[in-house]
Amino acid sequence: MNRSIISKSLLIALPMLALGACSSNSDVDAESAEKNATQAVEQVVDDVQTNTIEAIELTAEEQLAQLYTDAILKTTIHFEFDKSLIMPDYAVILDAHAKYLVNNTDKTITIEGHADELGTPEYNIALGERRALAVSTYLENMGVAASQITVVSYGEEKPVNLGHNEMARTENRRAELVY
Repeated sequence: MNRSIISKSLLIALPMLALGACSSNSDVDAESAEKNATQAVEQVVDDVQTNTIEAIELTAEEQLAQLYTDAILKTTIHFEFDKSLIMPDYAVILDAHAKYLVNNTDKTITIEGHADELGTPEYNIALGERRALAVSTYLENMGVAASQITVVSYGEEKPVNLGHNEMARTENRRAELVY
C-alpha cells in the first residue's frame, strides 16, 4: 500500500516538475516551479523513509526451514574428476531430499549417475554407478528406505554440457536426483 502511494505521488510530482520547467516565461517562474517540484519530491522521499517496513529477523528454526526449502530445489550433485566421494557442499541438499523422502514414504527417487567424456565408455558407466550409489548410500544413512531409491548410470551418454573443455567436463561429473 505504501508503495502505491509513493508511486502515485512520484507520478504526480515528476510531470509537474517537467511542465513547470518547460512552461515558464521567465527565469524567476522557472526557479519557483523547480523549487516547488523539488519540495514535492522531497516530501515523497520523506514519506518513503518514514513509512518503510523494518526487516524481521528470522528465528533459527525459520532460517533452517528456509535453508531446506532452497536446498530441495537443487537436484544436481557434482563430483571431482574420477571421484565418487560426496563433497561437504552438497550435504544440505541431500539432507533436504532425505527429509522429504522420509516424510513422504510413498515418493520414490531415481539417482542418475553421470561422467565426463574422458575414459572408456565402460569405465564411465562404472564411475556413474559409483556416484549414484554414493548418493543412494547417503540418503539411506539419513533414513530413506532402500525401496524408495532406484540407481541408474548413464556414464558419458547424457552430458549436460556438450563442450569439450574443462568447464564442460566439470558440469558433466554429476548425479541427478529425479522424482
